[in-house]
Amino acid sequence: MPLTSKRPSHTQIPQGSDIATLAERSQLDFEIAFFGGIINRLPDYADVLRAQSANLTIKGQLKEGLRVDLALAELHPLDPDIRYNLACRYALLQEQDLALEVLDQAVTLGYRDFPFMLQDRDLESLRKDPRFRQMIRKHVDR
Repeated sequence: MPLTSKRPSHTQIPQGSDIATLAERSQLDFEIAFFGGIINRLPDYADVLRAQSANLTIKGQLKEGLRVDLALAELHPLDPDIRYNLACRYALLQEQDLALEVLDQAVTLGYRDFPFMLQDRDLESLRKDPRFRQMIRKHVDR
């Protein structure tokens, strides 16, 4: 005799419930809310901060992402990748002076993917600034 489930194949979720609210969210919105809750309880959880930073960028919430990137930079002040991402955030926010300063810090700390840096869309606002090429030449000529 075959086993059959007595549970309906499509269960209705009551409108207005917390589960219904979660079910209506996009995956990105769900992750931002979920990771935000984790960060509220564990503000030093670097892996979650990194994921949240990426999600906020995708969502276009650049200022909120800046707070996350600054928290990461404070947790890991010598990490060149974190500095690079912070520089990208500043560039996206049209903060060229800060972007160039932090990008220089990233390279000084060991970030060396210059070909990527020259094509990274996040740094597009910096490419017309002569200080950008100067900074790259300074580090490449070492």
